[in-house]
Amino acid sequence: MNVLGISALYHDAAAAVCVDGRLEAAAQEERFSRRKQDRTVPWRAARACLDMTGLTIADIDWVAFYEDPAMKLDRQLSMAAAETRQEAVTELLGRTDPHRTYRALREGIGYDGPVRFLPHHLSHAASAFYFSGFQESAILVLDAVGEWSTSSYGFGSTQSGIRLIEADRYPHSLGLFYSTVTSYLGFEVNEGEYKTMGLAPLGQPTLVDRLRRLIEWNDVGDIHLDLRYFDFMGLRRMWSDRLPELLGRPARGAGEPLADWHADLARSAQVVLEEIVLRKADAVRKYSGAKNICLAGGVALNCVATGKLRATGMFDDIFVPPAAGDAGGAAGAAAQVSFDLGAPPPVERLTHSYLGPEFSTARDIIPVMRAANLPYADYRDRFDDLLDDVVARLMAGQVIGWFQGRMEFGPRALGARSILADPRVPDMRDRINKLVKMREPFRPFAPSVLDRLASKYFTCDVPLPFMLETTRVRTDDLPAVTHVDGSARVQTVHSGTNPRYARLLERFWERTACGVLLNTSFNQGGEPIVCTPTDALACFARSGLDALIMQDVLVDTDDVPPSWRQAVAARGFSSAQSDEPGVQRELAVYELA
Repeated sequence: MNVLGISALYHDAAAAVCVDGRLEAAAQEERFSRRKQDRTVPWRAARACLDMTGLTIADIDWVAFYEDPAMKLDRQLSMAAAETRQEAVTELLGRTDPHRTYRALREGIGYDGPVRFLPHHLSHAASAFYFSGFQESAILVLDAVGEWSTSSYGFGSTQSGIRLIEADRYPHSLGLFYSTVTSYLGFEVNEGEYKTMGLAPLGQPTLVDRLRRLIEWNDVGDIHLDLRYFDFMGLRRMWSDRLPELLGRPARGAGEPLADWHADLARSAQVVLEEIVLRKADAVRKYSGAKNICLAGGVALNCVATGKLRATGMFDDIFVPPAAGDAGGAAGAAAQVSFDLGAPPPVERLTHSYLGPEFSTARDIIPVMRAANLPYADYRDRFDDLLDDVVARLMAGQVIGWFQGRMEFGPRALGARSILADPRVPDMRDRINKLVKMREPFRPFAPSVLDRLASKYFTCDVPLPFMLETTRVRTDDLPAVTHVDGSARVQTVHSGTNPRYARLLERFWERTACGVLLNTSFNQGGEPIVCTPTDALACFARSGLDALIMQDVLVDTDDVPPSWRQAVAARGFSSAQSDEPGVQRELAVYELA
């Protein structure tokens, strides 16, 4: 039984394929289209997933869509009518055709078979529980909004499936509260929440009492927003004029300097979010009686809150899937439909996110190098020599682009499409932020560590393969990956899931007595993580990387002619496929939240 899961038409569209209940492939559309947070029907990602599994669209038995369009439209129409904004009502009434999403899928991916539309939070819950390896588990879903639900809790069993209860209902949303603060800080909603979380440790929680005016919660974490301070229907912003009056400062414009007050606001919002998450987790523990918990939804990507939940000891174990946000809904929808049709859920926990395409040295990479007319070193059948070269470069302070194996699914680069550096170099973070990533200087970088050495460097006693929890750093010797509050978002690396990356870490450990590398995503600010060798070359050309390793090929920046870099910068240089007539259309989706 072959099920193709799809998330699309809001943000971060993705596709995933489950074969007899096993997740075999998953990828986000942005990686192929090169449009950040691409929301359109993911025909490129779907095609890639089918290619990776050796299937065609004719082999797909069911398509599972990650939300219920009719329920979502009901919310949007109710919102528009309540606000008496005629232009919104008119726009939405033009989209009341119940078959609209089905037609978009049929035209976008060429599929004409049965489609099942799942509740949004069920897709989130399934994306966590069915890949957790738990026989039974509490489930907590926290995001901005699904159809109507903004948080849900429940219980999962491999025997009986998932049972969810709505906890909070739109417009009362923890995710939208945090996104409103994110937007107020001048960061982009659905993307900049990571920045708010990263900025928080630089501030003090001086504004918690004021934020409590915006959001109230009870003993079990049920929340209520004071809607006088919000304007989710607004076409330009998410808050009303009352919010600047309450906070005493105007909103920060994009690109304006950050002040201490902005860090204080971020810290205060983080404190509020953490308290509510912990109360909700305790409530679902008492409701379910479960010893383990699965978290999903966009708020589950707040790795600081997840790390604090683990530190409480409230649960024996926690599982957050690598793509906990909307992209992961594609995998969850496919898994849920597979379960409903009789496929048993996987017995073992998902331990890696390497679910995207892979590229061969001989077939894919060397032809690109020749076409680009660039010199390169070929290390085929000499991987130990390649490791020695890379480690020597890292020890010399170089910053390396590392492109190996299948691409990761989810927002984190985990040693397949990564930028690597020596974490012991004090100014390395500033250098990479400025010259390579071209992003805000306060944002931290994460460490990758050999799993057997993790507890030596971090307060980490469980595998953390997806870089979705923060821990404390035990040593002062890792300044480039230690945030201002002494924390780090750790990835533990196991040779069974990424043997090449593990061997690099082992070699670095042998040469330096340090089993940690700085690992950040292989992209520049504002663009998706690279997918193909062409994407990697383009990012290499535009950035300050010292070397690029793609499978068994090494390119040294000193060997790259300046004229080639200039040509790439002038033309753009991307693998993005052109839109195919009749297949890809920008569907105007008037989103109200």
